[in-house]
Amino acid sequence: MDNVRNFCIIAHIDHGKSTLADRLIQACNAVEERKFRDQILDQMDIERERGITIKSNTVTLLYDAQDGERYKLNLIDTPGHVDFSHEVRRSLMSCEGALLVVDASQGVEAQTVANLYLALEYDLELVPVINKIDLPSADIDRVAEEIDEDLGLDPFEAVQTSAKNGVGIDNVLEAIVTKLPAPQGDPAAPLQALIFDAQYDAYRGVVLLVRVKEGTLRPGRKIQLMHTEKEYDVEEVGLLQLERKKDDKLEAGAVGYVIAGIKAVRDIAIGDTITEADNAAAEPLPGYKEAKPVVFSSIYPMSTDDYEDLTKALDKLALNDAAITYEKDSSSALGFGFRCGFLGLLHLDVVQERLKREYGLSLLLSAPSVKYRVLLEDGEELEVENPMFFPDPANIATTWEPFIKAAIMMPERYIGAVMDLCRERRGVNTTFSYLAVGRVELTSEMPLAEVLFDFYDKLKTITQGYGSFDYELLDYRESDLVKVDILVNSEPVDALAQLVHRDKARQRALHYCEKLAETIPKQQFKIAIQGAIGGKIIARSTIGAFRKDVTAKCYGGDITRKRKLLEKQREGKKRMKMVGAVEIPQAAFVAVLKSETDK
Repeated sequence: MDNVRNFCIIAHIDHGKSTLADRLIQACNAVEERKFRDQILDQMDIERERGITIKSNTVTLLYDAQDGERYKLNLIDTPGHVDFSHEVRRSLMSCEGALLVVDASQGVEAQTVANLYLALEYDLELVPVINKIDLPSADIDRVAEEIDEDLGLDPFEAVQTSAKNGVGIDNVLEAIVTKLPAPQGDPAAPLQALIFDAQYDAYRGVVLLVRVKEGTLRPGRKIQLMHTEKEYDVEEVGLLQLERKKDDKLEAGAVGYVIAGIKAVRDIAIGDTITEADNAAAEPLPGYKEAKPVVFSSIYPMSTDDYEDLTKALDKLALNDAAITYEKDSSSALGFGFRCGFLGLLHLDVVQERLKREYGLSLLLSAPSVKYRVLLEDGEELEVENPMFFPDPANIATTWEPFIKAAIMMPERYIGAVMDLCRERRGVNTTFSYLAVGRVELTSEMPLAEVLFDFYDKLKTITQGYGSFDYELLDYRESDLVKVDILVNSEPVDALAQLVHRDKARQRALHYCEKLAETIPKQQFKIAIQGAIGGKIIARSTIGAFRKDVTAKCYGGDITRKRKLLEKQREGKKRMKMVGAVEIPQAAFVAVLKSETDK
């Protein structure tokens, strides 16, 4: 056990985690050169294209150190985006140490600080790594100062490397061996193993990725999952070395995989503790937290004939992604679909992209919303994430909405523009602190609903790409919420209803009305598109009618003749409006939801 090191790599997005992992794998000869590809731990095409890690992965490396010993290094990969911080948390629970990677040109950013606090929560030993030292814009002295000032770590301990060019990789490996502690545990104690991830294999069922804290895990034994209390027979255990390598046992301190005939990822809880059914541990491992969805959206197929295909696709996707929740939903305008819960906007985007690519589906999504709390006059409390189920305002006593604590890091020169953005998004208790020369961290408490649409894009625009953003959920706070209905020809369209703060209601309704007016084709009669709160109209756009020039055949003569013809046409249009139905094209829904521009 003294020759085992369990570690993960944590960093802000795009600071070089995956590239550093690639170099470590190559340096330990864990993969043949002909089989190697960039971002080797990222399995999905979408991860490669966007350069982000969505699903964490694990690999066991064998390293011959300078002290003559052979070490077993268990690298547990982590995603970088704030939406997947629950995966980072579970990876950290499985380790004794972490490499904290900082970009030599960008310096310390929001997610770097967030991950540092997560790592300290689990008492991990940290080794700072300054990456990308070969860039022309690299400023190693400034970054070392930030590591000291912002993170409170020793800058002289930092390992300098360029993962892209392979510079300093041996120093990183030596730092892992010499500075990170070996795992503790007793192979003879009752079994305690943490499930930190799971993969789905079409032939073997669910493959559990585990870190054995105490005891020994062997094939043929009956195990119990302590939170769900389900029991399974272990079929196979082993190590992950880019491919599964079968072994006869996993002892305390080891990281590996377990196959136990589990049919779906939904049958297990990631973060659960495995113990033996006959010789159970006294209590589960601490720190277990369920991933809770915070963003909700309805997904509908473009063609109603694809509903069955969408049902099967979501079932298959849920085998791999236990964090997605979904239930049946229907809309009079869009037909049958599913109301889905996601961990954040990136998670929503990734799920939508995977459904399109892997299952060939054309989809339509309703506007993302969050979960609100409503207290009725009779004392009953409801949780509402779908505007369709918002109660009658006359029966509502109070409404609450979720607030987040947003941390934004940026160069000092952008502070005015960013404070304006936070104020515009109803940010309160905004404070800022100077981290190093010319760099500022701004913290603000704001409603989660306000960052759902284009907050991140706006932040990147006004800071010219230098601003970084991280958030954590705080609590629910009282808010003046209203339901905005969109009426087309006096008929409400349920798929476009939304819950918003009263101050933002007109702005949002006007945006919807204008977008619909641009995309709904003209009819033989005038169409009114209105935004309404209850019976009060707050915004309107009008689509003009097709008009025939009925006075074309009148050459001169009395004006009353022309007026008579125009009156006759007007009466006809009025009759048409009473019986005419407006078909809203799919393109109109897409246009409304695509861009959320501020007016």
